[in-house]
Amino acid sequence: MTIVDDQETHYALVSQSLAKFPPKLQAELIGRIGSYTGLFTTPPSSFEPEVGKLVSRLQDEYQRQHWSTQTSSDYPQQLRQIAGAPALLYVRGDPVNLHLPQIAIVGSRRMTRGGEINSLQWSKFLADSGFTITSGLALGVDGSAHRGALKSVVGKTIAVMATGIDRIYPTRHRDLAAAILDSGGTLITEFHPREKPLPSNFPRRNRIISGLSLGVLVIEAAVRSGSLITARCALEQDREVFAIPGSIHSPQSKGCHLLIKQGAHLVESAADIMTELGAALGGVASLALQETSLPQTIDAEEAALLEQLGFDPIDMDSLSRDHSLTAERLAQLLIGLELKGLICNEHGFYQRLV
Repeated sequence: MTIVDDQETHYALVSQSLAKFPPKLQAELIGRIGSYTGLFTTPPSSFEPEVGKLVSRLQDEYQRQHWSTQTSSDYPQQLRQIAGAPALLYVRGDPVNLHLPQIAIVGSRRMTRGGEINSLQWSKFLADSGFTITSGLALGVDGSAHRGALKSVVGKTIAVMATGIDRIYPTRHRDLAAAILDSGGTLITEFHPREKPLPSNFPRRNRIISGLSLGVLVIEAAVRSGSLITARCALEQDREVFAIPGSIHSPQSKGCHLLIKQGAHLVESAADIMTELGAALGGVASLALQETSLPQTIDAEEAALLEQLGFDPIDMDSLSRDHSLTAERLAQLLIGLELKGLICNEHGFYQRLV
């Protein structure tokens, strides 16, 4: 029987989980250096410049990566409480974030403009207030929630992945994942390195998103949505669930309305969440972001049109029938209000945002 040195095995496993370190490159470097242990413990300056530069990059990446088992003291206590908690977590970035009070923000991949604004603003508000923002790195609301947290001076964000730690999905979020790490945030997954984004992985990821958090905020969701799976996990884990109501005509609001019917907290501002969960911050909440107010540059004509718009989508023809303005002037006002972030245009339907 062959006895394998534990340290060498550790560094070999590390190599499998590092991004941009395929087996061919591993074999080439180990052929030169002699062992995985040497690769990660020898000063880069000991090698020729070309190899030393690569070794330095790999060692830097290693320093940003951690492993946590359910039996270790650094395993997130909040996650340990749930049924079926992951046995092993792969972590890149700051592991301390996993122990901070978290609020999960999830929602539709096909978010509306209003959903995007809500996820950005609510995430920044909650991050400014002291919560770490946890989401799933997906397109739509998830990505906007991470970006909102990144706009906070003091806030952090955690991305729970449905892939191996070395594989960013979707690929267009590689820059976002890098920004999360550069800001002091965290990437986390239970899936082994090189694991692809299999459909069955996403529900498993969702239970971690809710399990890490004190509560889950659903920004927008269709009736059949992965966000509702996260909300169901939250309820099973005895976490709070919050949902933002929307237009009765919007398919992306129907999932939130269903959650509210089932007992989720109806929230109209991020401050409503602070009322429920703010005590978990131990009195350190800053509440730095105030309610959005209309810009001072809005004139009487724009204000009148904004008041007429309301919060349900309406098309140009309907606005024209109800308004004395010419079509050209009406279009000018609508463009101006949209540029000021007061309304959105979704496929020719205009809707007030504030």
